[in-house]
Amino acid sequence: MDLDFLYNMNEGPLRSGLIVLGAALAAVLVAVIAHRIGIGLMRRLARGHLFTITATEVAYNASRLCLILFLLRLVLTGAPDNTPGLTSISYLTSVALILALTWFLIRCVKSVSVAVIKLNPYDVADNLRARRILTQTRVLSRSAYFIIGLLGLSFVLLTLPGARQFGASLLASAGLAGIVAGIAAKPVLGNFFAGLQIAFSQPIRIDDVLIVKGEWGRVEEITGTFVVVRIWDERRMIVPLQWFIENPFENWTHTSSTILGTVFLWMDFSVPTQQVRAEFERVCRTLPLWDKRVCVMHVTDAGERNMQIRLLVSAADSGSAFELRCQIREHMIDFIAKNYPHALPRLRAEVQAHNDPDADADAPGAIIDGSPREGGV
Repeated sequence: MDLDFLYNMNEGPLRSGLIVLGAALAAVLVAVIAHRIGIGLMRRLARGHLFTITATEVAYNASRLCLILFLLRLVLTGAPDNTPGLTSISYLTSVALILALTWFLIRCVKSVSVAVIKLNPYDVADNLRARRILTQTRVLSRSAYFIIGLLGLSFVLLTLPGARQFGASLLASAGLAGIVAGIAAKPVLGNFFAGLQIAFSQPIRIDDVLIVKGEWGRVEEITGTFVVVRIWDERRMIVPLQWFIENPFENWTHTSSTILGTVFLWMDFSVPTQQVRAEFERVCRTLPLWDKRVCVMHVTDAGERNMQIRLLVSAADSGSAFELRCQIREHMIDFIAKNYPHALPRLRAEVQAHNDPDADADAPGAIIDGSPREGGV
């Protein structure tokens, strides 16, 4: 934009500065009005298109700032050289425009991730596919944030004459091999690549039920560097992403949320197993948490004092399985205690009388040769 026709080159720098300031204010006003009109048209034309509507909402402020800075940069490009502070203002505007574009790209990625999550809600009963998409979306979007931020910082450094070489090397570090050479933080790199591996191979997903270091919990959040596991008692375990790549762990919902639960009872050998089995099957049919797949009783062990009975039941998820096991355990103990109290575990001992003639002879009141012996002194 050439503004030489607005300026009189013979005038002083103060007059030029005032004219540039007026042109800048006009550019800001034009940018705000044009942005509002453009966003309104996009929303009207994209009615029913979730991705476009989400982008206009999430990236609204970033896109407006980019348009304002772009028009300001055009105004400053056409300003005369005698404008006070032109060099510094032009440089700051260029840096601000680069940062605004970086912010705009990040918000665009954010809008895509938000739209994908809206299209795949995971707060439903069968949410395996939704959780897979949610995990990939969050991990990949955060990786994209990192790369976009790295590129933005590199372009800012490229505007500095003294740091041009450093900025070029940092820009090259956006590549796979360049990141390793450009950043010395090995744990950060390990977690970054672990996040990409988790996004594609998916050993864990959002809302998965895990056993991590002996603790039962659900995956609450997956960030770019760590995983937040919500323990059953509402504690939070923070685990680095790389740990899930290098260590074995249990995932109870990797392919399905259904699970089997076991209840162990120790009974006396006199317990009537057929009656206990019939009661167990009856109570399973009355419990709503049972998913009607498995309801089996076995005598799995027998020791010298009692025998072990295993009650195996199925449930839709691990939380339901825990409650179902507790309900069955309480009912079966109460049933056996009321109907077969003799079948509760007991310790058997056989007491035999031991007769010692010498001891009997020395005892007070013992009979010796047909006569009772006097006791005492």
